Amino acid sequence: MKYHQSSRNRRRSQIAVVAVALSGAALLIPGTGMAFATPASTHHVNVTIPTPPKDPTVAALVPASIRQKGSVTAAMDATYPPDEFVAANGTTIIGMDADFNVALGAVMGIKWIPVNATFDTIIVGLESKKFDIGNTSFTVTAAREKQINFVTYFQAGEGYYVKTSSTLKLNNGLMSLCGLAVAVETGTTEQTDAQSAVGLCTKAGKKADTVLPFASQSNANLAVSSGRAQLGFADSQVAGYIVQQSHGTFKLDGKPFGVAPYGFGFAKSSKLDVATLAAVKVLMHDGIYMKILDKWGVQAGAITNPKIV
Repeated sequence: MKYHQSSRNRRRSQIAVVAVALSGAALLIPGTGMAFATPASTHHVNVTIPTPPKDPTVAALVPASIRQKGSVTAAMDATYPPDEFVAANGTTIIGMDADFNVALGAVMGIKWIPVNATFDTIIVGLESKKFDIGNTSFTVTAAREKQINFVTYFQAGEGYYVKTSSTLKLNNGLMSLCGLAVAVETGTTEQTDAQSAVGLCTKAGKKADTVLPFASQSNANLAVSSGRAQLGFADSQVAGYIVQQSHGTFKLDGKPFGVAPYGFGFAKSSKLDVATLAAVKVLMHDGIYMKILDKWGVQAGAITNPKIV
């Protein structure tokens, strides 16, 4: 999960973006009753998300200085499809979180301007006021809560993917990593968890795993395809998307585990979290929240009780 560190667990009159339909089989996470969609095809569809109107009650919760400015910066590590990634034009950030940028901004009466940033720089950027919001599949963790505030909006598990030719059977959670080289994105929950597996494996009398961190998810994927790593480790829906987009290079291995909420991140001094929570509730009430999740095939991660943590 983009625990994008220290644990990650990442819209106008109308918008239309070419999206991959991630539909089909579901992976059940043991002990949670929760399933995550896995991709069934590479069929591309145009999905239009209506832009919601400005909500005066929500807009009134936005700090006056921001209302006057009319926009906020939303930091995103755009290497994490289907949540946030760069479109074929090489500049536009698209994905689930990008659509939330537009919809939430519309409800709040301000623009959420996406800024591409390396994941492990975003929390520091929020604290220094370089960014107003972190919108990049942040997994909410106790360690992060000490640094920033969150508005929860989604939940996800963690999952493994391997080369299609792999004979590994990764059915034992973190203990499946023992003795293996695992590729992760730097600063993510997966990096933290893979590093914790070193101690777990050693304590169990097994060979420790080798953790290979990379600055982007794309580089982590390359490590797996090249054979430098034996498996990749990412948020469950992201792992599914990686496999779906690999055209047969990768396959999922094992069941998703470690379900945790995602949150939009804010500096402790920010007053935007209250307005954002109210805007999320509006999107849930008017159905646009589920339209965005449906568009990207991640509807199984929907929540019904967003909150500030």
